[in-house]
Amino acid sequence: MTHLEVSITRRRHVRRSWWHVCAAAATTVALLSSSSSSPTSFGWAVAAADATTTTAAAADSASWSAGKLRSAAEEAYSLGQSSQAIAYLQQAMAQEPDNPLNHYRLFKIHHRQRNYVPALNAITTAVELLLLSSNTLDQTKKQHQQAKQAAQLLDYRNQKAKLLIQLGQCDRAAVELEQVIQNSNNENDDDDNEELSAAESLYETAVQCRNAIAAAEQAYFDGDYRRAAQAYAFALQWVEDGSDLWWPKAQALFHTGDYYGVVSDTAKLLKLQPQHVNALHLRGLAFYRLLEHDQALLHYQKALKLDPEHADCKKSHKRLKLILKAQQKGEAAAESGDFDAALAQYEKARTADPDHDLYNQKLHLDVIKVYTKKGDHKRAIQEAQSFLEDDEESIEGWWALGEAQQGADQYEEAVRSFQKALDSIPENHQDHSESAQKAKERLKQAHVALKQSKEKNYYKILGVSRTASAKEIKSAYRKLALQWHPDKVEGDESVKEQAEKKFHDIGEAYEVLSDDELRAKYDRGEPVFDNQGGGGQQHHHNPFQFFNQQFHHGGGGGGGGGTRFHVRYG
Repeated sequence: MTHLEVSITRRRHVRRSWWHVCAAAATTVALLSSSSSSPTSFGWAVAAADATTTTAAAADSASWSAGKLRSAAEEAYSLGQSSQAIAYLQQAMAQEPDNPLNHYRLFKIHHRQRNYVPALNAITTAVELLLLSSNTLDQTKKQHQQAKQAAQLLDYRNQKAKLLIQLGQCDRAAVELEQVIQNSNNENDDDDNEELSAAESLYETAVQCRNAIAAAEQAYFDGDYRRAAQAYAFALQWVEDGSDLWWPKAQALFHTGDYYGVVSDTAKLLKLQPQHVNALHLRGLAFYRLLEHDQALLHYQKALKLDPEHADCKKSHKRLKLILKAQQKGEAAAESGDFDAALAQYEKARTADPDHDLYNQKLHLDVIKVYTKKGDHKRAIQEAQSFLEDDEESIEGWWALGEAQQGADQYEEAVRSFQKALDSIPENHQDHSESAQKAKERLKQAHVALKQSKEKNYYKILGVSRTASAKEIKSAYRKLALQWHPDKVEGDESVKEQAEKKFHDIGEAYEVLSDDELRAKYDRGEPVFDNQGGGGQQHHHNPFQFFNQQFHHGGGGGGGGGTRFHVRYG
Protein backbone atom coordinates (compact mmCIF):
# COMPACT_ATOMS: atom_id res chain seq x y z
CA MET A 1 0.00 0.00 0.00
CA THR A 2 1.42 3.38 -1.03
CA HIS A 3 2.13 6.27 1.30
CA LEU A 4 -0.57 8.30 -0.51
CA GLU A 5 -3.17 5.57 0.09
CA VAL A 6 -2.25 5.19 3.78
CA SER A 7 -2.51 8.94 4.33
CA ILE A 8 -5.92 9.26 2.74
CA THR A 9 -7.24 6.33 4.75
CA ARG A 10 -5.90 7.72 8.02
CA ARG A 11 -7.50 11.13 7.44
CA ARG A 12 -11.03 9.93 6.74
CA HIS A 13 -13.46 10.24 9.66
CA VAL A 14 -15.12 6.98 8.66
CA ARG A 15 -12.32 4.44 8.59
CA ARG A 16 -12.08 2.14 5.60
CA SER A 17 -9.23 0.58 3.68
CA TRP A 18 -7.83 2.08 0.48
CA TRP A 19 -8.77 -1.16 -1.21
CA HIS A 20 -12.42 -0.21 -0.68
CA VAL A 21 -11.77 3.25 -2.13
CA CYS A 22 -10.38 1.65 -5.29
CA ALA A 23 -13.24 -0.83 -5.34
CA ALA A 24 -15.75 2.02 -5.12
CA ALA A 25 -14.13 3.64 -8.12
CA ALA A 26 -14.09 0.34 -9.97
CA THR A 27 -17.83 -0.13 -9.44
CA THR A 28 -18.32 2.76 -11.88
CA VAL A 29 -18.40 0.31 -14.77
CA ALA A 30 -20.94 -1.94 -13.06
CA LEU A 31 -23.22 1.02 -12.34
CA LEU A 32 -23.17 2.39 -15.88
CA SER A 33 -26.28 0.63 -17.12
CA SER A 34 -28.41 1.69 -14.16
CA SER A 35 -27.38 5.33 -14.10
CA SER A 36 -30.22 7.72 -14.81
CA SER A 37 -28.45 10.99 -14.10
CA SER A 38 -29.19 13.71 -16.57
CA PRO A 39 -26.11 15.81 -17.39
CA THR A 40 -26.60 19.53 -17.60
CA SER A 41 -25.06 21.63 -20.31
CA PHE A 42 -24.13 25.27 -19.94
CA GLY A 43 -23.55 27.74 -22.74
CA TRP A 44 -20.96 30.44 -22.93
CA ALA A 45 -22.03 33.60 -21.15
CA VAL A 46 -21.46 36.80 -23.08
CA ALA A 47 -20.54 39.86 -21.01
CA ALA A 48 -21.13 43.39 -22.27
CA ALA A 49 -19.71 46.73 -21.12
CA ASP A 50 -19.93 50.31 -22.29
CA ALA A 51 -16.87 50.99 -24.48
CA THR A 52 -16.64 54.71 -23.64
CA THR A 53 -16.77 54.07 -19.88
CA THR A 54 -14.11 51.35 -20.17
CA THR A 55 -11.73 53.58 -22.12
CA ALA A 56 -12.13 56.49 -19.69
CA ALA A 57 -11.71 54.26 -16.64
CA ALA A 58 -8.56 52.71 -18.12
CA ALA A 59 -7.08 56.18 -18.59
CA ASP A 60 -7.86 57.14 -14.97
CA SER A 61 -6.37 53.89 -13.63
CA ALA A 62 -3.01 54.23 -15.37
CA SER A 63 -1.34 55.44 -12.19
CA TRP A 64 -3.02 53.01 -9.80
CA SER A 65 -1.10 50.33 -7.92
CA ALA A 66 -1.69 46.64 -8.61
CA GLY A 67 -3.55 46.27 -5.32
CA LYS A 68 -5.89 49.15 -6.14
CA LEU A 69 -6.47 47.70 -9.60
CA ARG A 70 -7.48 44.36 -8.09
CA SER A 71 -9.91 46.10 -5.72
CA ALA A 72 -11.32 48.12 -8.62
CA ALA A 73 -11.77 44.91 -10.61
CA GLU A 74 -13.84 43.35 -7.83
CA GLU A 75 -16.02 46.45 -7.55
CA ALA A 76 -16.52 46.63 -11.35
CA TYR A 77 -17.55 42.99 -11.53
CA SER A 78 -20.01 43.43 -8.66
CA LEU A 79 -21.63 46.18 -10.74
CA GLY A 80 -21.91 43.87 -13.75
CA GLN A 81 -19.01 45.50 -15.63
CA SER A 82 -17.12 42.30 -16.41
CA SER A 83 -15.13 43.73 -19.32
CA GLN A 84 -13.93 46.61 -17.12
CA ALA A 85 -13.01 44.18 -14.36
CA ILE A 86 -10.91 42.13 -16.78
CA ALA A 87 -9.23 45.31 -18.07
CA TYR A 88 -8.22 46.28 -14.51
CA LEU A 89 -6.76 42.82 -13.89
CA GLN A 90 -4.79 42.97 -17.12
CA GLN A 91 -3.29 46.26 -15.95
CA ALA A 92 -2.41 44.64 -12.63
CA MET A 93 -0.72 41.75 -14.48
CA ALA A 94 1.34 44.24 -16.46
CA GLN A 95 2.64 45.67 -13.18
CA GLU A 96 3.02 42.32 -11.38
CA PRO A 97 3.31 39.58 -14.02
CA ASP A 98 4.50 37.02 -11.46
CA ASN A 99 1.76 37.59 -8.90
CA PRO A 100 -0.53 34.51 -8.94
CA LEU A 101 -3.34 36.47 -7.28
CA ASN A 102 -3.92 38.48 -10.47
CA HIS A 103 -4.46 35.32 -12.48
CA TYR A 104 -6.59 33.77 -9.75
CA ARG A 105 -8.92 36.78 -9.75
CA LEU A 106 -9.16 36.55 -13.53
CA PHE A 107 -10.00 32.87 -13.19
CA LYS A 108 -12.85 33.69 -10.82
CA ILE A 109 -14.42 36.12 -13.29
CA HIS A 110 -14.22 33.74 -16.24
CA HIS A 111 -15.50 30.85 -14.13
CA ARG A 112 -18.52 32.80 -12.88
CA GLN A 113 -19.35 33.59 -16.49
CA ARG A 114 -18.86 29.92 -17.40
CA ASN A 115 -16.10 30.81 -19.82
CA TYR A 116 -14.34 27.62 -18.84
CA VAL A 117 -11.43 27.49 -21.30
CA PRO A 118 -10.00 30.96 -20.44
CA ALA A 119 -10.77 30.17 -16.80
CA LEU A 120 -8.62 27.04 -17.03
CA ASN A 121 -5.76 29.01 -18.61
CA ALA A 122 -5.91 31.57 -15.80
CA ILE A 123 -6.01 29.09 -12.90
CA THR A 124 -3.24 27.00 -14.49
CA THR A 125 -1.00 30.07 -14.67
CA ALA A 126 -1.88 30.96 -11.07
CA VAL A 127 -0.89 27.47 -9.86
CA GLU A 128 2.37 27.51 -11.82
CA LEU A 129 3.34 30.93 -10.44
CA LEU A 130 2.46 29.92 -6.89
CA LEU A 131 4.55 26.73 -7.22
CA LEU A 132 7.46 28.77 -8.57
CA SER A 133 7.10 31.27 -5.74
CA SER A 134 7.10 28.48 -3.14
CA ASN A 135 10.31 27.02 -4.57
CA THR A 136 12.17 30.35 -4.61
CA LEU A 137 11.43 31.52 -1.05
CA ASP A 138 14.61 32.22 0.91
CA GLN A 139 15.09 30.37 4.17
CA THR A 140 14.18 33.33 6.40
CA LYS A 141 10.83 33.88 4.63
CA LYS A 142 10.12 30.28 3.79
CA GLN A 143 9.49 29.24 7.37
CA HIS A 144 7.18 32.20 7.91
CA GLN A 145 5.15 31.91 4.66
CA GLN A 146 5.22 28.21 4.02
CA ALA A 147 1.96 27.35 5.76
CA LYS A 148 0.08 30.26 4.16
CA GLN A 149 1.27 29.44 0.62
CA ALA A 150 0.63 25.72 1.11
CA ALA A 151 -2.98 26.41 1.99
CA GLN A 152 -3.33 28.84 -0.90
CA LEU A 153 -1.81 26.34 -3.33
CA LEU A 154 -4.11 23.59 -2.09
CA ASP A 155 -7.12 25.84 -2.69
CA TYR A 156 -5.95 26.81 -6.19
CA ARG A 157 -5.25 23.25 -7.24
CA ASN A 158 -8.58 22.00 -5.88
CA GLN A 159 -10.37 24.62 -7.93
CA LYS A 160 -8.32 23.74 -10.98
CA ALA A 161 -9.23 20.06 -10.53
CA LYS A 162 -12.93 20.93 -10.19
CA LEU A 163 -12.74 22.90 -13.41
CA LEU A 164 -10.99 20.06 -15.21
CA ILE A 165 -13.84 17.74 -14.19
CA GLN A 166 -16.39 20.30 -15.39
CA LEU A 167 -14.59 20.26 -18.75
CA GLY A 168 -14.62 16.45 -18.87
CA GLN A 169 -10.83 16.25 -18.47
CA CYS A 170 -11.12 13.86 -15.55
CA ASP A 171 -7.77 12.13 -16.17
CA ARG A 172 -5.94 15.46 -15.78
CA ALA A 173 -8.01 16.22 -12.67
CA ALA A 174 -7.01 12.90 -11.10
CA VAL A 175 -3.31 13.57 -11.78
CA GLU A 176 -3.59 17.07 -10.31
CA LEU A 177 -5.25 15.77 -7.16
CA GLU A 178 -2.79 12.93 -6.74
CA GLN A 179 -0.02 15.54 -6.65
CA VAL A 180 -2.01 17.69 -4.20
CA ILE A 181 -2.55 14.79 -1.81
CA GLN A 182 1.02 13.55 -2.10
CA ASN A 183 2.47 17.01 -1.40
CA SER A 184 0.16 17.44 1.56
CA ASN A 185 1.30 14.11 2.98
CA ASN A 186 4.88 15.32 2.85
CA GLU A 187 4.21 18.74 4.36
CA ASN A 188 1.02 18.61 6.42
CA ASP A 189 -0.07 15.98 8.90
CA ASP A 190 -3.24 17.75 10.04
CA ASP A 191 -6.11 15.24 9.98
CA ASP A 192 -8.66 18.08 10.23
CA ASN A 193 -7.52 19.96 7.09
CA GLU A 194 -10.81 20.63 5.30
CA GLU A 195 -9.18 21.51 1.97
CA LEU A 196 -7.24 18.26 1.99
CA SER A 197 -10.39 16.28 2.83
CA ALA A 198 -12.12 18.04 -0.06
CA ALA A 199 -9.22 17.08 -2.36
CA GLU A 200 -9.49 13.43 -1.32
CA SER A 201 -13.26 13.39 -1.96
CA LEU A 202 -12.79 15.17 -5.27
CA TYR A 203 -10.12 12.66 -6.20
CA GLU A 204 -12.61 9.80 -5.87
CA THR A 205 -15.02 11.66 -8.17
CA ALA A 206 -12.25 12.29 -10.69
CA VAL A 207 -11.32 8.60 -10.66
CA GLN A 208 -14.94 7.50 -11.21
CA CYS A 209 -15.31 9.99 -14.06
CA ARG A 210 -11.97 8.94 -15.56
CA ASN A 211 -12.90 5.25 -15.34
CA ALA A 212 -16.29 5.89 -16.95
CA ILE A 213 -14.70 7.72 -19.86
CA ALA A 214 -12.11 4.96 -20.27
CA ALA A 215 -14.87 2.34 -20.21
CA ALA A 216 -16.85 4.34 -22.79
CA GLU A 217 -13.86 4.65 -25.10
CA GLN A 218 -13.11 0.93 -24.84
CA ALA A 219 -16.74 -0.03 -25.45
CA TYR A 220 -16.85 2.26 -28.48
CA PHE A 221 -13.63 0.70 -29.82
CA ASP A 222 -15.14 -2.77 -29.31
CA GLY A 223 -18.30 -1.77 -31.19
CA ASP A 224 -20.49 -2.03 -28.08
CA TYR A 225 -22.16 1.30 -28.81
CA ARG A 226 -25.04 0.96 -26.38
CA ARG A 227 -22.68 0.43 -23.46
CA ALA A 228 -20.45 3.23 -24.72
CA ALA A 229 -23.40 5.65 -24.70
CA GLN A 230 -24.32 4.57 -21.16
CA ALA A 231 -20.75 5.09 -19.96
CA TYR A 232 -20.51 8.54 -21.50
CA ALA A 233 -23.83 9.47 -19.89
CA PHE A 234 -22.49 8.31 -16.52
CA ALA A 235 -19.38 10.47 -16.87
CA LEU A 236 -21.38 13.48 -18.02
CA GLN A 237 -23.22 13.72 -14.69
CA TRP A 238 -20.16 15.58 -13.35
CA VAL A 239 -19.40 17.54 -16.53
CA GLU A 240 -20.81 20.94 -17.49
CA ASP A 241 -18.93 21.73 -20.71
CA GLY A 242 -18.72 18.24 -22.16
CA SER A 243 -17.95 19.01 -25.80
CA ASP A 244 -15.41 16.20 -25.95
CA LEU A 245 -17.94 13.73 -24.50
CA TRP A 246 -21.18 14.80 -26.18
CA TRP A 247 -19.67 14.14 -29.60
CA PRO A 248 -18.63 10.46 -29.13
CA LYS A 249 -21.84 9.82 -27.16
CA ALA A 250 -23.91 11.16 -30.08
CA GLN A 251 -21.96 8.95 -32.48
CA ALA A 252 -22.55 5.91 -30.27
CA LEU A 253 -26.29 6.66 -30.12
CA PHE A 254 -26.42 6.94 -33.91
CA HIS A 255 -24.92 3.45 -34.21
CA THR A 256 -27.61 2.10 -31.86
CA GLY A 257 -30.38 3.69 -33.91
CA ASP A 258 -31.39 6.13 -31.16
CA TYR A 259 -31.84 9.04 -33.56
CA TYR A 260 -33.89 11.13 -31.15
CA GLY A 261 -31.01 10.84 -28.70
CA VAL A 262 -28.61 12.01 -31.41
CA VAL A 263 -30.77 15.05 -32.12
CA SER A 264 -30.83 15.91 -28.41
CA ASP A 265 -27.09 15.45 -27.77
CA THR A 266 -25.94 17.27 -30.90
CA ALA A 267 -28.17 20.19 -29.91
CA LYS A 268 -26.23 20.46 -26.64
CA LEU A 269 -22.93 20.18 -28.47
CA LEU A 270 -23.87 22.80 -31.08
CA LYS A 271 -24.92 25.18 -28.32
CA LEU A 272 -21.33 25.00 -27.08
CA GLN A 273 -19.72 24.85 -30.53
CA PRO A 274 -22.08 26.28 -33.19
CA GLN A 275 -19.56 25.66 -35.97
CA HIS A 276 -18.99 21.97 -35.23
CA VAL A 277 -19.36 20.75 -38.83
CA ASN A 278 -19.38 17.05 -37.99
CA ALA A 279 -22.09 17.57 -35.39
CA LEU A 280 -24.23 19.42 -37.95
CA HIS A 281 -23.77 16.57 -40.40
CA LEU A 282 -24.55 13.88 -37.81
CA ARG A 283 -27.65 15.75 -36.67
CA GLY A 284 -28.75 15.99 -40.30
CA LEU A 285 -28.29 12.24 -40.68
CA ALA A 286 -30.42 11.65 -37.56
CA PHE A 287 -33.23 13.83 -38.95
CA TYR A 288 -32.87 11.96 -42.25
CA ARG A 289 -33.38 8.61 -40.51
CA LEU A 290 -36.43 10.04 -38.73
CA LEU A 291 -37.93 11.05 -42.11
CA GLU A 292 -37.62 14.75 -41.22
CA HIS A 293 -36.02 15.43 -44.58
CA ASP A 294 -36.49 19.19 -44.51
CA GLN A 295 -34.52 19.44 -41.27
CA ALA A 296 -31.88 17.07 -42.63
CA LEU A 297 -31.44 19.22 -45.71
CA LEU A 298 -31.16 22.36 -43.58
CA HIS A 299 -28.38 20.86 -41.44
CA TYR A 300 -26.47 19.57 -44.47
CA GLN A 301 -26.60 23.05 -45.98
CA LYS A 302 -25.37 24.67 -42.75
CA ALA A 303 -22.45 22.23 -42.57
CA LEU A 304 -21.51 22.75 -46.21
CA LYS A 305 -21.62 26.51 -45.75
CA LEU A 306 -18.93 26.11 -43.08
CA ASP A 307 -16.97 23.49 -45.02
CA PRO A 308 -17.94 23.27 -48.73
CA GLU A 309 -15.51 20.39 -49.27
CA HIS A 310 -16.80 18.12 -46.49
CA ALA A 311 -16.91 14.88 -48.49
CA ASP A 312 -19.37 12.90 -46.34
CA CYS A 313 -21.77 15.83 -46.04
CA LYS A 314 -21.66 16.48 -49.79
CA LYS A 315 -22.53 12.83 -50.37
CA SER A 316 -25.43 12.94 -47.89
CA HIS A 317 -26.76 16.17 -49.38
CA LYS A 318 -26.61 14.84 -52.95
CA ARG A 319 -28.32 11.59 -51.98
CA LEU A 320 -31.19 13.34 -50.20
CA LYS A 321 -31.72 15.74 -53.10
CA LEU A 322 -31.91 12.76 -55.47
CA ILE A 323 -34.43 10.95 -53.24
CA LEU A 324 -36.67 14.00 -52.84
CA LYS A 325 -36.62 14.73 -56.55
CA ALA A 326 -37.52 11.14 -57.45
CA GLN A 327 -40.27 11.08 -54.84
CA GLN A 328 -41.79 14.33 -56.10
CA LYS A 329 -41.73 13.07 -59.69
CA GLY A 330 -43.30 9.79 -58.57
CA GLU A 331 -46.11 11.55 -56.71
CA ALA A 332 -46.80 13.82 -59.70
CA ALA A 333 -46.87 10.85 -62.08
CA ALA A 334 -49.24 8.90 -59.81
CA GLU A 335 -51.51 11.95 -59.55
CA SER A 336 -51.64 12.29 -63.33
CA GLY A 337 -52.37 8.59 -63.83
CA ASP A 338 -48.97 7.70 -65.31
CA PHE A 339 -48.55 4.76 -62.99
CA ASP A 340 -45.60 3.11 -64.74
CA ALA A 341 -43.62 6.35 -64.50
CA ALA A 342 -44.58 6.66 -60.82
CA LEU A 343 -43.33 3.15 -60.09
CA ALA A 344 -40.04 3.86 -61.90
CA GLN A 345 -39.45 7.02 -59.86
CA TYR A 346 -40.27 5.30 -56.58
CA GLU A 347 -37.78 2.57 -57.42
CA LYS A 348 -35.16 5.22 -58.18
CA ALA A 349 -35.78 6.79 -54.76
CA ARG A 350 -35.53 3.41 -53.03
CA THR A 351 -32.26 2.37 -54.69
CA ALA A 352 -30.68 5.73 -53.82
CA ASP A 353 -30.41 4.42 -50.25
CA PRO A 354 -31.47 0.78 -49.78
CA ASP A 355 -30.59 1.02 -46.07
CA HIS A 356 -33.01 3.86 -45.36
CA ASP A 357 -35.44 1.36 -43.82
CA LEU A 358 -38.08 3.68 -42.40
CA TYR A 359 -38.32 5.68 -45.63
CA ASN A 360 -38.36 2.59 -47.84
CA GLN A 361 -41.20 1.12 -45.79
CA LYS A 362 -43.23 4.25 -46.46
CA LEU A 363 -42.24 4.11 -50.12
CA HIS A 364 -43.34 0.46 -50.30
CA LEU A 365 -46.81 1.48 -49.14
CA ASP A 366 -46.92 4.11 -51.90
CA VAL A 367 -45.96 1.44 -54.44
CA ILE A 368 -48.82 -0.79 -53.24
CA LYS A 369 -51.29 2.08 -53.65
CA VAL A 370 -50.03 2.77 -57.17
CA TYR A 371 -50.56 -0.87 -58.19
CA THR A 372 -54.06 -0.70 -56.69
CA LYS A 373 -54.89 2.46 -58.64
CA LYS A 374 -53.35 0.98 -61.76
CA GLY A 375 -55.77 -1.93 -61.48
CA ASP A 376 -53.00 -4.49 -61.05
CA HIS A 377 -54.65 -5.86 -57.94
CA LYS A 378 -52.79 -9.15 -58.00
CA ARG A 379 -49.43 -7.38 -57.83
CA ALA A 380 -50.76 -4.97 -55.20
CA ILE A 381 -51.81 -7.90 -53.01
CA GLN A 382 -48.41 -9.57 -53.48
CA GLU A 383 -46.55 -6.40 -52.51
CA ALA A 384 -48.78 -5.87 -49.47
CA GLN A 385 -48.22 -9.44 -48.30
CA SER A 386 -44.47 -8.97 -48.78
CA PHE A 387 -44.61 -5.79 -46.70
CA LEU A 388 -46.43 -7.59 -43.89
CA GLU A 389 -43.86 -10.38 -43.85
CA ASP A 390 -41.36 -7.78 -42.61
CA ASP A 391 -43.79 -6.06 -40.25
CA GLU A 392 -46.92 -8.05 -39.49
CA GLU A 393 -48.01 -5.51 -36.84
CA SER A 394 -48.17 -2.62 -39.31
CA ILE A 395 -51.61 -1.02 -39.35
CA GLU A 396 -50.80 0.74 -42.63
CA GLY A 397 -49.69 -2.58 -44.13
CA TRP A 398 -53.00 -4.28 -43.32
CA TRP A 399 -54.93 -1.29 -44.64
CA ALA A 400 -52.96 -1.40 -47.91
CA LEU A 401 -53.69 -5.12 -48.25
CA GLY A 402 -57.38 -4.56 -47.51
CA GLU A 403 -57.64 -1.87 -50.19
CA ALA A 404 -55.89 -4.09 -52.73
CA GLN A 405 -58.27 -6.95 -51.90
CA GLN A 406 -61.28 -4.69 -52.33
CA GLY A 407 -59.95 -3.69 -55.74
CA ALA A 408 -59.74 -7.38 -56.61
CA ASP A 409 -63.35 -7.92 -55.41
CA GLN A 410 -62.09 -9.95 -52.46
CA TYR A 411 -64.38 -8.20 -50.02
CA GLU A 412 -64.53 -10.88 -47.35
CA GLU A 413 -60.72 -11.12 -47.32
CA ALA A 414 -60.59 -7.33 -47.09
CA VAL A 415 -62.81 -7.35 -44.00
CA ARG A 416 -60.40 -9.80 -42.37
CA SER A 417 -57.44 -7.57 -43.23
CA PHE A 418 -59.07 -4.48 -41.74
CA GLN A 419 -59.95 -6.52 -38.66
CA LYS A 420 -56.27 -7.53 -38.28
CA ALA A 421 -55.30 -3.87 -38.53
CA LEU A 422 -57.54 -3.14 -35.55
CA ASP A 423 -56.27 -6.22 -33.68
CA SER A 424 -52.66 -5.04 -34.06
CA ILE A 425 -53.45 -2.08 -31.76
CA PRO A 426 -53.01 -2.95 -28.05
CA GLU A 427 -56.34 -3.45 -26.31
CA ASN A 428 -55.66 -0.72 -23.76
CA HIS A 429 -55.38 1.78 -26.65
CA GLN A 430 -58.39 0.64 -28.68
CA ASP A 431 -60.89 2.85 -26.88
CA HIS A 432 -59.22 6.24 -27.16
CA SER A 433 -56.25 6.35 -29.56
CA GLU A 434 -56.61 8.12 -32.90
CA SER A 435 -55.25 5.08 -34.77
CA ALA A 436 -57.82 2.83 -33.10
CA GLN A 437 -60.70 5.12 -34.05
CA LYS A 438 -59.49 5.22 -37.63
CA ALA A 439 -59.08 1.44 -37.71
CA LYS A 440 -62.62 0.95 -36.42
CA GLU A 441 -64.00 3.33 -39.05
CA ARG A 442 -62.14 1.56 -41.85
CA LEU A 443 -63.36 -1.82 -40.63
CA LYS A 444 -66.91 -0.49 -40.66
CA GLN A 445 -66.39 0.78 -44.22
CA ALA A 446 -65.06 -2.64 -45.23
CA HIS A 447 -68.27 -4.25 -43.99
CA VAL A 448 -70.27 -1.68 -45.98
CA ALA A 449 -68.19 -2.44 -49.08
CA LEU A 450 -68.86 -6.16 -48.61
CA LYS A 451 -72.59 -5.48 -48.45
CA GLN A 452 -72.48 -3.14 -51.46
CA SER A 453 -70.49 -5.69 -53.46
CA LYS A 454 -73.66 -7.79 -53.54
CA GLU A 455 -75.68 -4.84 -54.86
CA LYS A 456 -74.54 -2.00 -57.14
CA ASN A 457 -70.95 -0.96 -56.40
CA TYR A 458 -70.32 2.57 -57.65
CA TYR A 459 -66.55 2.33 -57.15
CA LYS A 460 -66.41 -0.86 -59.17
CA ILE A 461 -68.57 0.67 -61.92
CA LEU A 462 -66.03 3.50 -62.34
CA GLY A 463 -63.07 1.18 -61.79
CA VAL A 464 -61.56 3.21 -58.93
CA SER A 465 -60.56 2.37 -55.38
CA ARG A 466 -62.66 3.42 -52.40
CA THR A 467 -59.90 5.89 -51.50
CA ALA A 468 -59.81 7.50 -54.95
CA SER A 469 -59.53 11.27 -55.10
CA ALA A 470 -62.15 13.52 -56.72
CA LYS A 471 -59.79 14.06 -59.63
CA GLU A 472 -59.35 10.31 -60.16
CA ILE A 473 -63.13 9.77 -60.02
CA LYS A 474 -63.79 12.51 -62.57
CA SER A 475 -61.10 11.18 -64.89
CA ALA A 476 -62.56 7.65 -64.72
CA TYR A 477 -66.07 8.95 -65.41
CA ARG A 478 -65.05 10.97 -68.46
CA LYS A 479 -63.19 8.03 -69.94
CA LEU A 480 -66.00 5.52 -69.37
CA ALA A 481 -68.81 7.89 -70.37
CA LEU A 482 -67.16 8.51 -73.73
CA GLN A 483 -66.56 4.80 -74.19
CA TRP A 484 -70.14 3.71 -73.40
CA HIS A 485 -72.16 6.64 -74.77
CA PRO A 486 -74.93 5.01 -76.88
CA ASP A 487 -74.10 7.27 -79.81
CA LYS A 488 -70.56 5.85 -79.80
CA VAL A 489 -71.51 2.18 -79.62
CA GLU A 490 -72.22 0.25 -82.81
CA GLY A 491 -74.27 -2.92 -82.95
CA ASP A 492 -77.80 -4.31 -82.87
CA GLU A 493 -80.57 -3.27 -80.54
CA SER A 494 -79.44 -5.51 -77.68
CA VAL A 495 -75.92 -4.07 -77.83
CA LYS A 496 -77.35 -0.54 -77.83
CA GLU A 497 -79.58 -1.39 -74.89
CA GLN A 498 -76.65 -2.85 -72.94
CA ALA A 499 -74.53 0.23 -73.67
CA GLU A 500 -77.32 2.55 -72.54
CA LYS A 501 -77.70 0.67 -69.24
CA LYS A 502 -73.95 0.79 -68.74
CA PHE A 503 -73.98 4.51 -69.54
CA HIS A 504 -76.78 5.05 -67.02
CA ASP A 505 -74.82 3.18 -64.30
CA ILE A 506 -71.69 5.22 -65.01
CA GLY A 507 -73.63 8.46 -64.71
CA GLU A 508 -75.34 7.31 -61.53
CA ALA A 509 -72.01 6.26 -59.98
CA TYR A 510 -70.41 9.59 -60.81
CA GLU A 511 -73.42 11.52 -59.57
CA VAL A 512 -72.98 9.94 -56.14
CA LEU A 513 -69.19 9.80 -55.87
CA SER A 514 -68.64 13.33 -57.17
CA ASP A 515 -70.86 14.77 -54.45
CA ASP A 516 -69.09 14.83 -51.06
CA GLU A 517 -72.29 14.48 -49.06
CA LEU A 518 -73.72 11.65 -51.17
CA ARG A 519 -70.39 9.84 -51.25
CA ALA A 520 -70.09 10.03 -47.45
CA LYS A 521 -73.59 8.55 -47.11
CA TYR A 522 -72.77 5.81 -49.60
CA ASP A 523 -69.53 4.95 -47.79
CA ARG A 524 -71.47 4.64 -44.53
CA GLY A 525 -73.99 2.35 -46.19
CA GLU A 526 -76.83 4.87 -45.88
CA PRO A 527 -79.45 5.67 -48.55
CA VAL A 528 -78.08 8.27 -50.93
CA PHE A 529 -81.41 9.49 -52.43
CA ASP A 530 -84.42 10.84 -50.62
CA ASN A 531 -86.85 8.28 -52.11
CA GLN A 532 -84.47 5.35 -51.80
CA GLY A 533 -85.62 2.34 -49.89
CA GLY A 534 -87.54 -0.85 -50.19
CA GLY A 535 -86.51 -2.51 -53.41
CA GLY A 536 -83.24 -0.71 -54.02
CA GLN A 537 -81.70 2.55 -55.22
CA GLN A 538 -83.14 5.20 -57.52
CA HIS A 539 -82.00 8.49 -58.92
CA HIS A 540 -83.74 11.06 -61.08
CA HIS A 541 -81.19 12.67 -63.35
CA ASN A 542 -81.13 12.46 -67.12
CA PRO A 543 -77.74 10.80 -67.80
CA PHE A 544 -77.43 12.54 -71.17
CA GLN A 545 -78.02 15.99 -69.70
CA PHE A 546 -75.61 15.06 -66.92
CA PHE A 547 -73.07 13.99 -69.55
CA ASN A 548 -73.38 17.31 -71.39
CA GLN A 549 -73.02 19.24 -68.16
CA GLN A 550 -69.74 17.49 -67.46
CA PHE A 551 -68.32 17.83 -70.97
CA HIS A 552 -69.96 21.04 -72.20
CA HIS A 553 -70.83 22.80 -68.92
CA GLY A 554 -74.62 22.58 -69.45
CA GLY A 555 -74.78 22.67 -73.23
CA GLY A 556 -78.23 21.14 -73.79
CA GLY A 557 -79.74 17.66 -74.05
CA GLY A 558 -78.01 14.61 -75.39
CA GLY A 559 -79.09 11.48 -77.13
CA GLY A 560 -81.92 10.95 -74.65
CA GLY A 561 -83.53 14.34 -75.23
CA GLY A 562 -85.62 15.46 -72.30
CA THR A 563 -86.67 12.05 -71.09
CA ARG A 564 -86.58 11.32 -67.36
CA PHE A 565 -84.06 8.74 -66.20
CA HIS A 566 -85.68 6.36 -63.73
CA VAL A 567 -83.86 3.14 -62.91
CA ARG A 568 -84.77 0.72 -60.15
CA TYR A 569 -82.86 -2.34 -59.16
CA GLY A 570 -82.95 -4.68 -56.28
